[in-house]
Amino acid sequence: MKIVVDFDLCEANGMCEAVAPDVFEIDDDDNLNIIADPTPELRDSIEQAVHSCPKAALSLED
Repeated sequence: MKIVVDFDLCEANGMCEAVAPDVFEIDDDDNLNIIADPTPELRDSIEQAVHSCPKAALSLED
């Protein structure tokens, strides 16, 4: 499983961080960072974050 971020679409609005704070982080410069490996235990929260992104900047590849 791999998290893919389209940084051209990402507005760093923090929806993914709100849904999956163990995986996503918006830094002080408003950049999205993936701070954890996408493990099977985190899959549900990652999928929720992908679906909650208002710009559809996130996707998940198996």
